[in-house]
Amino acid sequence: MHMDAAGEVLLERRGCAGVITLNRPKFLNALNLNMIRHIYPQLKNWEQDPETFLIIIKGAGGKAFCSGGDIRVISEAGRANQKIAQDFFREEYRLNNAIGSCQKPYVALIHGITMGGGVGVSVHGQFRVATEKSIFAMPETAIGLFPDVGGGYFLPRLQGKLGYFLALTGFRLKGRDVYAAGIATHFVDSEKLGMLEEDLIALKSPSKENIADVLEAYHTKSKIDQDKSFILEEHMDKINSCFSANTVEQIIENLQQDGSSFALEQLKVINKMSPTSLKITLRQLMEGSSKTLQEVLIMEYRLSQACMGGHDFHEGVRAVLIDKDQSPKWKPANLKEVTEEDLNSYFKSLASNDLKL
Repeated sequence: MHMDAAGEVLLERRGCAGVITLNRPKFLNALNLNMIRHIYPQLKNWEQDPETFLIIIKGAGGKAFCSGGDIRVISEAGRANQKIAQDFFREEYRLNNAIGSCQKPYVALIHGITMGGGVGVSVHGQFRVATEKSIFAMPETAIGLFPDVGGGYFLPRLQGKLGYFLALTGFRLKGRDVYAAGIATHFVDSEKLGMLEEDLIALKSPSKENIADVLEAYHTKSKIDQDKSFILEEHMDKINSCFSANTVEQIIENLQQDGSSFALEQLKVINKMSPTSLKITLRQLMEGSSKTLQEVLIMEYRLSQACMGGHDFHEGVRAVLIDKDQSPKWKPANLKEVTEEDLNSYFKSLASNDLKL
């Protein structure tokens, strides 16, 4: 077993598996550049190693799998114009891509809070196991960012317009709903998670099918909330019709016209978000719906760098994480001031600085 200098991520070979433990429980296992720089080469090594048959990733402390990227540090660096804001996103997205293309079965135990960057190191893997304590969200529009880490790839591929809804509102899914939404591939009672891990590690030269069988057996036995329907089930028709518009303005109009308490609740939420983020996000998902994961990550890298140079991300981090006054002053302050020209500039190629995958 080895760990990085600060012990922020543990990497160990156990039985037939390589096990990655995100180990910053005090910070809800938020992902920083140091952790990414340790995980990426190890993942590549295990992928090539004939003795490693699967890779398991989990979070320490029981409260969070990974609450996201360490955005406060990134904002400080971005404001000071340090290279870390370029490096962080570049290396994070390379890791997301490595997980998406990993030749070995990759099992993410998404127990507890799983948001933003935590979604990036789980959702692109082959197997994602949720528990009754899982909390999933992509809350980036509230901090002047966009649902990155490949959000433009996996969100538009969820049922109907669910991904568009989750991306624009930052709505939180909990427990079995994370599975019902298609974000997790399996659902297991949290108290059985340790046993599941041991059973996976004890497999002898397992195939992908053997691993799937173990996960399926645990999934089938899980009874928690088994009879509860998906929390958004009754609203899916509304979500599909309201969020199928091609502009944020039209989505807002659809919600107003719908007038149901659910629609008006979403309207309230959307009206608090960064207008620039909302427009970037809708276009990101619409474009991402027909792109490969690699193409999406290249697009998202361009967006990330434009956001670092813009106003809203730093203002969002200030309002939510630093001063915690929860009242960001967005610039531009409303949707109609975010022009097509502004939007196009976010999606522009960075030429030689584009992400290389």
